[in-house]
Amino acid sequence: MNVITAPSAGFCWGVERAIEIARKHAGGEQRVYTDGPLIHNRQMMEQLEAEGISEVGDFQSQAPLHLEKGEDGVMVVRAHGVSPQRRAYLKSLGMQFKDATCPDVGIIAGKVKLHARKGYQVVIFGDPKHPEVIGILGYAVSGGHVIRNDKDIAALPDLGDKVCMVSQSTMFVDEFHRLAKLLKDRFSEAIIIDTICGATRERQDDIGHLIKKGVEAVVVVGGRHSANTIKLASLVERKGLPAYHVESPAELDVESLKRYELVGLTAGASTPAYLIDAVREKLEAS
Repeated sequence: MNVITAPSAGFCWGVERAIEIARKHAGGEQRVYTDGPLIHNRQMMEQLEAEGISEVGDFQSQAPLHLEKGEDGVMVVRAHGVSPQRRAYLKSLGMQFKDATCPDVGIIAGKVKLHARKGYQVVIFGDPKHPEVIGILGYAVSGGHVIRNDKDIAALPDLGDKVCMVSQSTMFVDEFHRLAKLLKDRFSEAIIIDTICGATRERQDDIGHLIKKGVEAVVVVGGRHSANTIKLASLVERKGLPAYHVESPAELDVESLKRYELVGLTAGASTPAYLIDAVREKLEAS
C-alpha cells in the first residue's frame, strides 16, 4: 500500500531535550534515575534502561522512592514536570538533581504560579490523573480546579472575579477554545491563556493535511499512556476516518489495513524514529 507520513511525526524538542539530559549523565559509575517515566513511550524507556537510566517511582510521580538518601546517583525530573512539593522531595534525597521538564510545561507552571500569587483561582483544562496536570496543579496552591468538559465547568463553585484558565499542553485546540468560551460565560472577567504547545498543534494540523491528500485511514504510532498520541488517534476518528493506534509494528492489523490504497502515518511526540520507520516499512510491504 502507499503511505504518506506526517512531517511532524516523532520526537518533539522537549522529549529530545529530556532524553539528552538523561543520557548525558549515563554510562559512568553513577546510576541515573527518572522519577516515573521520563517520557510516555515504553520501548524508548526500555532502551534507556539498557543504557543505565532507571525509572523509579510511579506513573504520576507521587509515591515515595525506595532509594537511600545520599546515594551516589543522578535524579532526573521527567519531561512532564512535577509539583513544587515533589521537586523539594526529590532534592531532599541528596543526589545530583537534573531538571528535564519540557520548557513548554515549565512556562505553564510559571503562569499558574504567577496568577496564583496574585490571588487568581486557576482552572486547568486537562486530565486530572495525568502527571503534567498533577505537577502544574501544585503551583496553583489552594486555588486550582481541573476541568475536562462542559459538566465540569458547570460544577465549578463561585470562583469570584479573579479566574485564570490554562491548558495541559497536549489537549485539543478547538476544545480548549470552546470550553474557554463557556468559562467566560460563567466568569466574564476570566483570563484565558492558551498553553497548548506548538508540537501538539503541529501534529493535530497534520492530521487535516493527511486527510486533504486523500488518505483512507491513519496509523498512529505511540505509547498507550501518551496523551498526545491518544488525542491524535481520537482526532482521526472525529474527522471520520479509521484510526489504528499501535505501539510497534507487531501490533499492526495488516489484514484490515490491506483494504486501503492510501494510508496516513503519524506518531506521538515521544515516539522514536526507528519505530515510525519500522511501521512504515511494514505498511509499504503489505
